[in-house]
Amino acid sequence: MDQRPLRVLVLSPRQCHPVTSGAKLREYYFLRALGEGGEVLLAAFADPNAEAPLTEDLPFCHHFRYVPKPPAYRPHQLLQGAFGKWPLPILNYTSAAMADAAEEICQRHPPDLIQLESIHMIRCASALSERGIKAPVVYNWHNIESELMFRYAETARSATRKLYASLTARKMRRVEADILHHAFGHLVCSERERQILLEIAPQARIAVVENGVDCDHFAPDAFDHEEAAEPAKTGAPASVVFVGSMDYFPNAEAAIWFAREIWPHLHQRLPNLRFFIVGARPPESVQALRDIPGVTVTGTVDSVKPYYRNALAAVVPLKTGGGTRLKILEAMAAGTPVVSTALGAEGLSLRPGEHYLLAGSDGPDEWVEHLQALSSTPEMRRAIAAQGLELVRSRYDWRHLGKMLVDRYETWLGRA
Repeated sequence: MDQRPLRVLVLSPRQCHPVTSGAKLREYYFLRALGEGGEVLLAAFADPNAEAPLTEDLPFCHHFRYVPKPPAYRPHQLLQGAFGKWPLPILNYTSAAMADAAEEICQRHPPDLIQLESIHMIRCASALSERGIKAPVVYNWHNIESELMFRYAETARSATRKLYASLTARKMRRVEADILHHAFGHLVCSERERQILLEIAPQARIAVVENGVDCDHFAPDAFDHEEAAEPAKTGAPASVVFVGSMDYFPNAEAAIWFAREIWPHLHQRLPNLRFFIVGARPPESVQALRDIPGVTVTGTVDSVKPYYRNALAAVVPLKTGGGTRLKILEAMAAGTPVVSTALGAEGLSLRPGEHYLLAGSDGPDEWVEHLQALSSTPEMRRAIAAQGLELVRSRYDWRHLGKMLVDRYETWLGRA
């Protein structure tokens, strides 16, 4: 039976173009998948530090609108976050202007479904419901936010921050439990997260649509398909690289820990090696790492691909955070071996020793051992890279995952 294309309104706390972070990547490719065969309507908060997207930047969006992001972390918000119903991360994204924009879009283009990019947009969805917009709501969980906040509370050095983070985490958990029991559906990044949420609400409709990578975009240049996994043609690569938005605390923490605790030992063994920290908006604590011999902090770059091309390995020394790491999938798609903590590889179907090398978060020994082995054993480097590349091409390409997303929505809405 013929039916009109699926129409989805996406409400987002971020501007997904330019695509400079894992959350933006997931959102961008979900929008592309939904827009290729359907109609995508987008309302999002604008990034004051970036140019507003043009129509050609989001050609798969039928209509999009950006609203100024409200001020965050103001004194009254901090007090409300401590003593009121809503936790601070949700108060920071509460905006009457966003609710008005979303309502206007719905009145002109009634959606079949509303997709919220994380729990942060819950009050906008509530406002639409109160105004008579009754489309089913699906939450796209980039992380389990309460889990991320509890992990931050465990490592926070300030007693005040630790206390406030713990309070916020408990409030986030209550909000998460409520939406799990009442929302139409949920998308998560991994089976691990799905199982955690099902323990809270066994009857919740939860689908795993993993994070992915644009394999064509990262395909190693100048190599044919069989040789694509080889990191370099002339000798051992001369760098290791860590990629991530540096204004995200877990990334900054990881960069500082690796540069100060791991790198000196590694640099002593491999003095010609360099360490590149590649990511936008590095705070002063990360910029200060430039003073360490062999360390380069790039800040924003036009493309991360050249850094992967010339790397002995991509390191993912994460000790806190949540979700799944698109940086690992990008490195693998570029034919670069990965060395990661267990937390860094969390949520991805990777086997240590086959798809990546696992290193601990408590000292330098395993890091130095793995990276020395990659440097001195080209056949090992090629094998790890080839197996990682094969995995991302077969399981984690955005084209495959986008089709899964659309099929899931069609099934949930009885349109399949």
